[in-house]
Amino acid sequence: MQNIGQLHYDDRLKHLGLTSLESRRIRSDLIETYKIINNVYSVPREIFFECDNSGRRGHEYKLFKKRFRLDVRKFTFSNRVIDNWNSLYCTVC
Repeated sequence: MQNIGQLHYDDRLKHLGLTSLESRRIRSDLIETYKIINNVYSVPREIFFECDNSGRRGHEYKLFKKRFRLDVRKFTFSNRVIDNWNSLYCTVC
């Protein structure tokens, strides 16, 4: 049997039945976004997100992605989660 420490990262994850750090981060970001949008937290959603009311296809909770010149703001939670959130398929709507 091969030592698990000698395996490549993806092979170790597969061997242990785990998901990658990147996919866990995306999943937790989407869960937090859901909680903010549906008022599970007592935080106004306008602080983090702006709704996209331009009549495009998709679910009614699409978010508008603002543009920023500085990288500091580009990679914050409220901006990095928007692409993943908008690509979700809504079965409830």
